[in-house]
Amino acid sequence: MNSDQSSNKNKFTIIKDDSTDGHGGYGYGSISLENMSSVIVDPIENKAYVDMAAMHARSDIERRVKYLSDKSEVPNGKLYWIVWVNVARNENGAYFAGVAGSELRVDRSIKRAYKSMPEHVKHMEQSLKGKIVVNHMDDHSKKLLKDFLVDFDRDMWENSTDELKSALSV
Repeated sequence: MNSDQSSNKNKFTIIKDDSTDGHGGYGYGSISLENMSSVIVDPIENKAYVDMAAMHARSDIERRVKYLSDKSEVPNGKLYWIVWVNVARNENGAYFAGVAGSELRVDRSIKRAYKSMPEHVKHMEQSLKGKIVVNHMDDHSKKLLKDFLVDFDRDMWENSTDELKSALSV
C-alpha cells in the first residue's frame, strides 16, 4: 500500500524504518514494518480508515485514556478494531497478504480503555507473516474492513488470497 495512489481518498502510508542501511548496527535483524498499515474499524460509526499513529499506539482513539487489562472494567467501552494490514507482491502485483484484527474498547466518559497488548503484538506479528486472523471479529466489522480494502484498491483485493476473501465474506 503506497502513498502515491493519489486517486484514493483513503491512503495507506508506508513507514520507512530501515535503521540499519546495511551497516548491521543498532536495530540489525529487526522486523521491518515498511509494508504494514493500521486500519481502524469503527462498527458503531460504520467506517474504516487508515490511522498510521496506531502503529505506535498513538491513534486518536487510543489517546487520553488509561488502559486496563481487564475488559470487565470497561463495560460500556465502544468497540473498535485495529487491523494490521501487510502488503506483499507476487507475479500479479501487490496484494493484501496479512490481515489481523485486534480489539480495543474505549469509554471516554471514564477515560478508560481495554486493550490486550500481548494480543496486539501477536496479531501484528501474524500479519507480518502473511496470516489472516479475523475470525474473532463480528460480521459487521468484517464487512466494513472488506469494503474498505476493495474501495482502496480493487486490483490488490482481487490479487489477494482466497483465504482472505473467504474470511471477510459475510
